[in-house]
Amino acid sequence: MSSIDTAATEYRDLPLGVLTESTTNPRRIFDETGLKELATSIRSHGVLEPLLVRPRTERSFEIVAGARRFRAAKLAEADTVPVRIKNFTDAEALESQLIENLQRQDVHPLDEAQGFRALLNLEEPKYNVEQIAAKTGKSPAYIAQRLKLTELVPAVVEAFAKDEIGVGHALLLAKLQPQQQQEALPNCYQEQFGGTRKSKPILLPVRHLQEWIEHNILLILKEAPFDTKDAELVPAAGSCLDCPKRTGHNKLLFADVRQDACTDPTCYSAKVSAHVQKTIATKPKIVQISTRFGGEQEGSTSLPRNKYVEIRQDKPEKKEQRDWPAYKTCKFTTEAIVTEGAEKGEVRKICANPDCPVHHPKKQRTQADAGFKAEQDKRRREEALAQATGLRVLGAIVEAVPVRLMKRDLLFVVERLSAVLDERRLAIILIQHNLGKPNKVTDAPAKLLSAFLRKADESTLGRLLVELAVLQVAASPNESGKALRDAAEFYKVDIGAITTKVKQEFAAKDKAKAAKKPALKPSSKAAKESVAA
Repeated sequence: MSSIDTAATEYRDLPLGVLTESTTNPRRIFDETGLKELATSIRSHGVLEPLLVRPRTERSFEIVAGARRFRAAKLAEADTVPVRIKNFTDAEALESQLIENLQRQDVHPLDEAQGFRALLNLEEPKYNVEQIAAKTGKSPAYIAQRLKLTELVPAVVEAFAKDEIGVGHALLLAKLQPQQQQEALPNCYQEQFGGTRKSKPILLPVRHLQEWIEHNILLILKEAPFDTKDAELVPAAGSCLDCPKRTGHNKLLFADVRQDACTDPTCYSAKVSAHVQKTIATKPKIVQISTRFGGEQEGSTSLPRNKYVEIRQDKPEKKEQRDWPAYKTCKFTTEAIVTEGAEKGEVRKICANPDCPVHHPKKQRTQADAGFKAEQDKRRREEALAQATGLRVLGAIVEAVPVRLMKRDLLFVVERLSAVLDERRLAIILIQHNLGKPNKVTDAPAKLLSAFLRKADESTLGRLLVELAVLQVAASPNESGKALRDAAEFYKVDIGAITTKVKQEFAAKDKAKAAKKPALKPSSKAAKESVAA
């Protein structure tokens, strides 16, 4: 075999035995079914597109691009394959195979991610996210999100490689810290039970995982009890403003997150603890309190909930609230910091004096009669029994609810919510879903809605559930449209654009009405004057 001209490209047919796969090939996952289909095509038509190779020795060539065609040709027991021979340096070979392979549609996202990572790691030429995006025809956000896939923990990588989760699930998990990835992975599925055996779990929509992460992992930084700008609070962590684990630090990755949040609960917790220690050191007399339920913890130095009254800083919304002890101050009011509980690190005003007449008034003896006391004890016991039973029943109901609500569950909730709406709001539902006006003699709004619900599909019931929740909250006093605004913000609905469009429609209707009105007839006096003229 003649030597290869290093400055030229040569096309040949080479035996499979002289070809070896590249160790830097970004493609690691090969679909066996697809390979067999390609092998069948090769038996009939041969390899139509040459493999790109580079010479390693006189009788050895490395495949730069075309590993899938090479494997399929081996399955088809082909003797030779067409190749395009070109000399590359190691860096040029890696760049070429990455760019060519990553532009193919059938590349698994994990292989794609490793390819982008390899490009970033090249010493020469140097790449950044924007340059890779320009080379591959992708957006910078796409490249940044794919790169995060290289940070998935092994359990998630395995599930993704086996197609047990989708690319949307993997991208959400990749944004989390390793421990949180492990916690979030089971929430991609809904377990199914049949009889006494557990069957294969069902993959839930990406939306379900995103909502779970927002409610269970992300920590809103504007609500943090510590100073997020303080780089010395936990020196190893630095300032939250410069932290790459903050959602606001990288909009390419977290464009869908509405509020700036921390994705590392461990680091966040360490800062809360450091903040508590710093506050106590600065203010040795500050009272330590617990917001946990369930009584005093053994060995705890914090006051339990039943030993203090928190003084609320907001103003009472209702007149009757003005007399509540929580809205009053006293001479014993002091500063306290939460050291145990979900609100750890928050500083509050409390009264912990058991003799305070405002916050701990002594109970007046209304009757000394033993019979009255026994009756009171009996009533309290019955109330406690009823409450405990109710809580137990509610807990059992909650345990029976599936992770993903099915049609029967949605129907149950929607029917109960619609039953407590007044007729005016039920009429709104009828109008919204074009159910017509109820006949005052034979039909009622509730009856029309009930008939509609029984025929509705799962998606319609889901939307109705949100609709009824908004209307129900809107029925409360002093609500002033907050429920509608909150729902619009949550579902990213542009209220301003809708308001403008409705105003334009009303203006168009008014204009049309004005155009239809006949011109005013002149008065008889004006008519006579006109004739005389």
